[in-house]
Amino acid sequence: MSQLENNEPLLINEEEETAYDETEKVQIVRNEEDDLEHGVGCGGAPPFSWKKLWLFTGPGFLMSIAFLDPGNLEGDLQAGAVAGYSLLWLLMWATAMGLLVQLLSARLGVATGRHLAELCRDEYPTWARMVLWVMAELALIGSDIQEVIGSAIAIKILSNGILPLWAGVLITALDCFVFLFLENYGIRKLEAVFAVLIATMGVSFAWMFGQAKPSGSELLIGILVPKLSSRTIQKAVGVVGCIIMPHNVFLHSALVQSREVDKRQKYRVQEALNYYTIESTIALFVSFLINLFVTTVFAKGFYNTDLADSIGLVNAGQYLQEKYGGGVFPILYIWAIGLLAAGQSSTITGTYAGQFIMGGFLNFKMKKWLRALITRSCAIIPTIIVALVFDSSEATLDVLNEWLNVLQSIQIPFALIPLLCLVSKEQIMGSFKIGPLYKTIAWLVAALVIMINGYLLLEFFSNEVSGIVYTGFVTVFTASYGAFILYLIARGITFTHWRFKAESSH
Repeated sequence: MSQLENNEPLLINEEEETAYDETEKVQIVRNEEDDLEHGVGCGGAPPFSWKKLWLFTGPGFLMSIAFLDPGNLEGDLQAGAVAGYSLLWLLMWATAMGLLVQLLSARLGVATGRHLAELCRDEYPTWARMVLWVMAELALIGSDIQEVIGSAIAIKILSNGILPLWAGVLITALDCFVFLFLENYGIRKLEAVFAVLIATMGVSFAWMFGQAKPSGSELLIGILVPKLSSRTIQKAVGVVGCIIMPHNVFLHSALVQSREVDKRQKYRVQEALNYYTIESTIALFVSFLINLFVTTVFAKGFYNTDLADSIGLVNAGQYLQEKYGGGVFPILYIWAIGLLAAGQSSTITGTYAGQFIMGGFLNFKMKKWLRALITRSCAIIPTIIVALVFDSSEATLDVLNEWLNVLQSIQIPFALIPLLCLVSKEQIMGSFKIGPLYKTIAWLVAALVIMINGYLLLEFFSNEVSGIVYTGFVTVFTASYGAFILYLIARGITFTHWRFKAESSH
């Protein structure tokens, strides 16, 4: 038996199905003799390989799509118009916080071989996991409506208004079948399509950045010098609040399992975590640049103007056209192309996340096309209703968007708290549980994000809710909501050794 084979295996479970079949996984080419030469298996680390990094590249970029969806783009443009360059530092640190959460999600998926929804199904009683599942589905539906509406707005612009919003929604709904078609050709082909969509966003918004010519010195000061004011505080809260997407936490823990990693060999798990850390960092750096492009374009064009408070996703293209003009490539259409790429990519990843969430929580064993169809229908049907009702009213569409943001904000603790509890437990993570320092930082970040979203909810309901009946309902809901969060934290302390078997006798 070789030196490599004598390593103590990590926690595994051969009875449960995983996110990907073995035949679907990307095979990582390894040289055992080269590993032995570098001391791997005796406490050494595998040598860095650009080829291996390329093979591990993909899941992080799919995850980064959630940082670039139409909801985030709307937050960017509104922050730029209202606050100018002053919130760029917060955008940078919010992205860093998002990276920390997503790395924890990846760590959970790689170390256990299971994703967050599956682990929640095993660790929580039936009533609790059903609540978590419903909350995850509601967050996904809310996000999906925004993404589909964003795509429909882009299609309406590119068709010169010929196609109404509801027609754009129906066209966007077809991405479900595009996704299924691409998935049949393997995960690498699907990842290549997302790379093209991200590149399209990058080129489109970088072109707008070049066209607008924002101030370099103000941009640099905005990134390096923290600044807040009473006028920008609400936009600042929004910038942080929209970074953590509940469904994305579930998604990333499943995506990382698309690579073949021998969990019986601890150094292989560590190698995968190292490469995923590099890849995810690069992916979110790219997403930060794209968000920065959008924020600075609108900061240059609309900060301190009468239009600043009225700009939204629906009218942003028209305002850009009026500000920067046409030219050979009218900025209105460049904006629409970038928005369409953002909407299409995020709706497809939403479909992907929906499959993992439903399959993980409910342990449904059904054909992928049927599961994807059910997932898409949950979002498309309410979106078509929204498009028909709000097609002619920008103001009501903005109000709807605020309610959808609230819907997603409510769900954040129900993804973050189980994640942090799970990655802290040795019974579940083995030697890959997070250490005390990492754990403290992670809980501080989670607490900050939850408090910020709590502030958003408080502000929203204090403005929108009035009357005894509504106030009573909100009070009861808030009490129940807080009690369930406390339950999740308490339950996390008492997690048991679940159905994984530690084969330490090997």
